[in-house]
Amino acid sequence: MKIAIGCDHGGIALKEVILPLLAEFGHVVHDQGTDSTLSVDYPQYAKAVCDLVADNTCDRGILICGTGIGMSMAANRNKKIRAALCTDMYSARMSREHNNANVLCLGARVTGPGLAEEIVRIWLTTDFAGDRHLRRIEMF
Repeated sequence: MKIAIGCDHGGIALKEVILPLLAEFGHVVHDQGTDSTLSVDYPQYAKAVCDLVADNTCDRGILICGTGIGMSMAANRNKKIRAALCTDMYSARMSREHNNANVLCLGARVTGPGLAEEIVRIWLTTDFAGDRHLRRIEMF
Protein backbone atom coordinates (compact mmCIF):
# COMPACT_ATOMS: atom_id res chain seq x y z
CA MET A 1 0.00 0.00 0.00
CA LYS A 2 1.15 3.58 -0.66
CA ILE A 3 0.89 5.74 2.45
CA ALA A 4 1.29 9.52 2.56
CA ILE A 5 2.40 10.84 5.94
CA GLY A 6 2.79 14.34 7.25
CA CYS A 7 3.13 16.18 10.52
CA ASP A 8 3.76 19.56 12.01
CA HIS A 9 6.43 20.34 14.59
CA GLY A 10 4.27 18.85 17.36
CA GLY A 11 4.07 15.51 15.58
CA ILE A 12 7.66 14.99 14.45
CA ALA A 13 8.65 12.63 17.28
CA LEU A 14 5.62 10.40 16.76
CA LYS A 15 6.15 10.38 12.99
CA GLU A 16 9.64 9.03 13.65
CA VAL A 17 8.03 6.14 15.58
CA ILE A 18 5.45 5.42 12.86
CA LEU A 19 7.82 5.46 9.86
CA PRO A 20 9.68 2.23 10.82
CA LEU A 21 6.34 0.51 11.44
CA LEU A 22 5.18 1.39 7.92
CA ALA A 23 8.48 0.06 6.54
CA GLU A 24 8.06 -3.13 8.57
CA PHE A 25 4.69 -3.71 6.88
CA GLY A 26 6.29 -3.11 3.48
CA HIS A 27 4.32 0.03 2.62
CA VAL A 28 5.65 2.62 0.23
CA VAL A 29 5.81 5.89 2.18
CA HIS A 30 5.45 9.38 0.72
CA ASP A 31 6.74 11.59 3.54
CA GLN A 32 5.40 15.13 3.14
CA GLY A 33 7.31 16.56 6.11
CA THR A 34 7.98 18.33 8.32
CA ASP A 35 11.39 17.08 9.34
CA SER A 36 12.07 19.64 12.06
CA THR A 37 10.78 20.80 15.43
CA LEU A 38 10.73 24.41 14.19
CA SER A 39 7.22 25.83 14.26
CA VAL A 40 5.27 25.32 11.02
CA ASP A 41 1.65 25.68 9.91
CA TYR A 42 -0.14 22.31 10.00
CA PRO A 43 -2.66 23.03 7.19
CA GLN A 44 0.03 22.90 4.50
CA TYR A 45 1.05 19.39 5.58
CA ALA A 46 -2.57 18.25 5.81
CA LYS A 47 -3.16 19.53 2.28
CA ALA A 48 -0.04 17.85 0.89
CA VAL A 49 -1.06 14.46 2.30
CA CYS A 50 -4.72 14.80 1.39
CA ASP A 51 -3.94 15.84 -2.18
CA LEU A 52 -1.97 12.60 -2.64
CA VAL A 53 -4.84 10.53 -1.26
CA ALA A 54 -7.54 12.44 -3.14
CA ASP A 55 -5.83 12.00 -6.52
CA ASN A 56 -5.11 8.30 -5.80
CA THR A 57 -1.34 8.71 -5.80
CA CYS A 58 -1.52 7.19 -2.32
CA ASP A 59 -4.03 4.71 -0.93
CA ARG A 60 -4.21 6.26 2.54
CA GLY A 61 -2.72 9.04 4.62
CA ILE A 62 -1.54 9.60 8.17
CA LEU A 63 -1.39 13.07 9.74
CA ILE A 64 0.11 13.93 13.11
CA CYS A 65 0.04 17.12 15.14
CA GLY A 66 -0.04 17.87 18.86
CA THR A 67 -3.65 16.84 19.44
CA GLY A 68 -4.70 15.58 16.00
CA ILE A 69 -7.61 18.02 16.04
CA GLY A 70 -6.15 20.64 13.72
CA MET A 71 -4.98 18.04 11.22
CA SER A 72 -8.38 16.33 11.18
CA MET A 73 -10.19 19.62 10.67
CA ALA A 74 -7.87 20.63 7.84
CA ALA A 75 -8.02 17.20 6.20
CA ASN A 76 -11.80 16.99 6.21
CA ARG A 77 -12.06 20.20 4.19
CA ASN A 78 -11.22 18.06 1.14
CA LYS A 79 -14.42 16.41 -0.14
CA LYS A 80 -12.56 13.22 -1.10
CA ILE A 81 -11.11 12.74 2.38
CA ARG A 82 -12.66 10.92 5.31
CA ALA A 83 -10.19 11.73 8.08
CA ALA A 84 -10.60 10.13 11.49
CA LEU A 85 -8.93 11.34 14.65
CA CYS A 86 -8.32 8.13 16.59
CA THR A 87 -7.16 7.93 20.19
CA ASP A 88 -7.94 4.25 20.82
CA MET A 89 -7.88 0.94 18.98
CA TYR A 90 -11.67 0.53 18.79
CA SER A 91 -12.11 3.90 17.07
CA ALA A 92 -9.32 3.01 14.65
CA ARG A 93 -11.07 -0.22 13.67
CA MET A 94 -14.49 1.39 13.38
CA SER A 95 -13.16 4.33 11.35
CA ARG A 96 -12.09 1.83 8.69
CA GLU A 97 -14.81 -0.80 9.03
CA HIS A 98 -17.80 1.55 9.14
CA ASN A 99 -16.52 4.85 7.73
CA ASN A 100 -13.85 3.75 5.25
CA ALA A 101 -11.53 6.45 6.61
CA ASN A 102 -8.73 7.16 4.17
CA VAL A 103 -6.73 9.45 6.47
CA LEU A 104 -5.77 8.69 10.06
CA CYS A 105 -5.07 11.62 12.39
CA LEU A 106 -3.06 11.21 15.56
CA GLY A 107 -2.20 13.54 18.43
CA ALA A 108 1.41 13.16 19.52
CA ARG A 109 0.87 15.04 22.77
CA VAL A 110 -2.15 12.97 23.81
CA THR A 111 -1.37 9.48 22.46
CA GLY A 112 1.74 7.62 23.55
CA PRO A 113 3.98 5.94 20.98
CA GLY A 114 3.02 2.37 21.92
CA LEU A 115 -0.69 3.07 21.61
CA ALA A 116 -0.14 5.03 18.41
CA GLU A 117 1.65 2.04 16.87
CA GLU A 118 -1.29 -0.22 17.76
CA ILE A 119 -3.77 2.29 16.34
CA VAL A 120 -1.81 2.44 13.07
CA ARG A 121 -1.55 -1.38 12.87
CA ILE A 122 -5.28 -1.81 13.32
CA TRP A 123 -6.16 1.05 11.00
CA LEU A 124 -3.97 -0.32 8.21
CA THR A 125 -5.24 -3.90 8.49
CA THR A 126 -8.98 -3.31 8.90
CA ASP A 127 -11.11 -3.57 5.77
CA PHE A 128 -14.21 -1.53 4.99
CA ALA A 129 -17.41 -3.52 5.61
CA GLY A 130 -19.35 -1.84 2.79
CA ASP A 131 -23.09 -2.59 2.56
CA ARG A 132 -25.17 -0.17 4.64
CA HIS A 133 -22.02 1.74 5.55
CA LEU A 134 -21.29 2.53 1.89
CA ARG A 135 -24.82 3.86 1.48
CA ARG A 136 -24.25 6.20 4.39
CA ILE A 137 -20.88 7.43 3.13
CA GLU A 138 -22.40 8.19 -0.25
CA MET A 139 -24.88 10.52 1.47
CA PHE A 140 -22.20 13.16 2.07
